[in-house]
Parts: sequence; C-alpha cells; structure tokens
Amino acid sequence: MSFTPPRLRMAGVHKAFGATQALSGVDFTVRPSEVHALIGENGAGKSTLMKVLSGVHRADAGEMLIDGQPYRPADPLDARRQGVAMIYQELALAPHLSVSANVLLGVEPTARGLLDHAQERRRTQQALEDLGQTDIDPGTLVGSLSVGAQQLVEVARALVTDARIIVFDEPTSSLTRPNVERLFQVIRRLCERGVSVVYISHFLEEVEEVAASFTVLRDGRSVGCGEVGNVPTSEIIHQMVGRKLDDMFPRVLHQPGEPVLVLSGVSACGVESASMQLRRGEILGIAGLIGAGRTELLRAIFGLAAVRNGEIRIAEYHGPASPAERLSHGVGLLSEDRKDEGLALSLAVEDNIVLSDVGAYSRYGWLDRGALRRSASEWIDRMHVKTSAADAPVHSLSGGNQQKVQLARLLHHDCDVLLLDEPTRGIDVASKVQIYEWIGRLAAQGKAVLFVSSYIPELLGVCDTLAVMHRGRLGPAQPVGDWSEHSIMMAATGAGSFDRA
Repeated sequence: MSFTPPRLRMAGVHKAFGATQALSGVDFTVRPSEVHALIGENGAGKSTLMKVLSGVHRADAGEMLIDGQPYRPADPLDARRQGVAMIYQELALAPHLSVSANVLLGVEPTARGLLDHAQERRRTQQALEDLGQTDIDPGTLVGSLSVGAQQLVEVARALVTDARIIVFDEPTSSLTRPNVERLFQVIRRLCERGVSVVYISHFLEEVEEVAASFTVLRDGRSVGCGEVGNVPTSEIIHQMVGRKLDDMFPRVLHQPGEPVLVLSGVSACGVESASMQLRRGEILGIAGLIGAGRTELLRAIFGLAAVRNGEIRIAEYHGPASPAERLSHGVGLLSEDRKDEGLALSLAVEDNIVLSDVGAYSRYGWLDRGALRRSASEWIDRMHVKTSAADAPVHSLSGGNQQKVQLARLLHHDCDVLLLDEPTRGIDVASKVQIYEWIGRLAAQGKAVLFVSSYIPELLGVCDTLAVMHRGRLGPAQPVGDWSEHSIMMAATGAGSFDRA
C-alpha cells in the first residue's frame, strides 16, 4: 500500500518579534483536497502562521513540507511559484486594471518581448471557467466588480499559478449570503481539482458548513484539532479561549425607561422611511441584508448624512445635526469601518480613546499628557484591552482590541445614546462575549443602545427589541422574543411582512 503524504505539514514552528513570542512550536497538517479550518482568537497566531507559510515571514525554527518535500520560501513570490496562494480579507487587487491583467499580474505571458494579451485573456477565461464563473468578463475593470466577484478574481489568480494550497483569510466578512454560497461552491470545486484549502474564520457555523477538519491556535500554540462534526462547538470554543463559555450571550438585568431617541418619518440617502423610538436602558437591534440602509440610518442619526424629510429628536433637542452637535448631546457612533472611520490608526491607543474629548485635557493651550494617559489607562484596564503600552500605535492591536478601543472612546465620552454598527464584525469569540456583556452593562446604567448587526443569533441573544430594514424602510420594533431567525430573514428579504413571527 502506497503512502500519500500530507499536502502541508508544519511542525514545531516558532516565530518571535523582539520579546514577543508569536508562535511557540505550532504543528499544523492539511490533507490533499480538503478544506481545513484554522480557528482562534485575534492574536492567537493565525495570521503569523499563514505569513510564515506564504513567505512574508521566515520561521525562527521548525520545518515545513509540501507533498513530502521540504518547503522554505524566500518571499511571497517564491511561495506562489511553489504553489501557495493567500487570499486576504483586504483584497490585493489593482482596481484600475482589467480582470485578466490582475489574474496574471507578475506572471504575464509574453511573445517576442511584448505582452501577449490574447494568451492572457485565454488563460484568464480558462481559470474562470474552471471555477464555474463564466459570467465574469476578463476585459472588465476590477474596480467595477462587486466585492464577491473581486474575490473570485483572486481565486482565479491562484489557479493560473497552479496553486496546491490556497489560504482564505476571513473571506466572508464583507459578503452577502448569496455571495457566501457562491464562494463555498468555488471552494468545493477547488477541492475537486485537488487543491487544499486553509479556511480562516470567526464564524463557526461557516466552518461547520465548509470544512472537513480544524486546528485551534491559542497564544501561539496549537491546542486542538479534529474532524468537523465530531467535536461539539462548545468544546471548540473552550479550546479557543481556554475556559468554558456556558453562555455566549451573557444577560445583564436592565429596565427600559423613557424615550431618548425618536425618529418620525425620516428619509435620507439610502433611507426611504424610518420611524422608531429608543428608550433609556434599552438595546434595540436592527437586522437586514447588506445594502438595506441600516448603516445609512445610523449615519443620518449621527449627522453624517443629511436628513431629507422627517424629524430626529434627541431627548428634547431636534435642532441642527452634525457629529459635533450629536456628541455634545451624548450621542456616539461606533463605525463598522474601524480602519478608515472608527480609529486613527497611526495614533496611540491612549489618543484614540480620548480623541472626541481631548479638549478636557488642555490647560491654557497646553496638553496635560499625564492626565490624558491616566484616564486612558483606566479605560484600557476596564475594557481589558491587550496592548504593550498605552502609547502603542492602535494599528498594532488585534481586531478585537481595536474594537474595544472604539467602544472605550464612546464610554470615555460618557455617551447616553450609542449607535453601534456591526460592533463584533471580524473579532474573536472571547472578545464578542466581552462586548455583549459591556452592552448589557451600559443598558443597566440607563444608556440607550441601537445595535446594527448582520449576525442574527447575536441580535436575538443580546437585544430587548428588534426591527428589520428592507430596501431603506424600517419596520416596527417588536420584543425580541416574538422574532425567530426565519421570520427575520423573511422580513429582510421582503418575502414576509414586518410583523412579528
């Protein structure tokens, strides 16, 4: 009987950055033609391990084998030539170039010293056909494609270089459900062609749907592995966080009071009609598909978008709306786009926390840096932000800790109304649980929380009331116990009414 070696074997991999040990003897094995999920909290070492695999970092110790042969890439291009392709959450495409130019970027076919555009188009067309994506024109500019289609262009690029291993890093974080299904079909087709897939995701339900096996990393170590379906989700979560999570959605007792935010017939860019009231001590969730107008509604409330019709009343105030005005009346927004809007990535953690109220630390034109640092450090401790120092740049933090910094800024500002737009997107399970608990505590303090999320289980688990948006229209809020995942999706897709289940 012949022995078939693993497609990928990484054994005893170590990697340190100065005094920080990012990987401590990680073992990771992927079989041929399988989808293998790599799971772990933000900061567990997943990205570092994959950067070692893809040639971005060189391991300090350990060995790597592909199909039984030693593998030690000099750089990402060398890794690509040896059959390893990375598809990052932030797509690496040139939007001003065509699909075919992107697919063959760096490995362009030539004839007599000139680019062979005909061959470029043929090879791109073949790769797209192999993926079952004949509706994408190789001559189309990539910048004009949807996010889902752009992701498929990245996959086609991996195919033309005969990739044996393709790594998908949080591939569905910005995709609609139909595009998620389309991606899963492509992944299955890749496996049928003999490609092995490493799938990184915080969504365990996706792992159960698409992966055959899994490995869990925690604190730079491999702490568990197994076959998907043979290990309970609760045990996987336990391996991820190192403790039991009996309740994913911790409930903090709170009692809604009088209305603090009232919308009457509001319309704005992306919002056709929205009427609602949010009470002090209430967590009101807004569900809906991407593009339904949820983010646009929060931006209109916060003064980032002009209100065409209707009225927004904050307590008794219904005057001019600008972000500065809203902040002065105790309204804060946590943006879904933390990199471009929610944080100043080049600034320190402490500066981001006090950014909306930095004037409180100014005396006669001088900034009291000591008082600022003491206040910020208090919030770092209270929010359990993992950072090397208060003055460390916020871009050096994991996604979950960056999200905690965003929330700490709103709490430091003592906002009474919190507009939370996808507050747990792209962060690990443990950080999600901490944020859920904080949201409950805020409601218990009498804060009013408007909670937008695409993840229905957390809306049902955290919120008191829930409303659904569909094509810019906000349905009536109903007690969360009157909703089910099915009825929410029916309302979000327009297949059912906005009424309760």
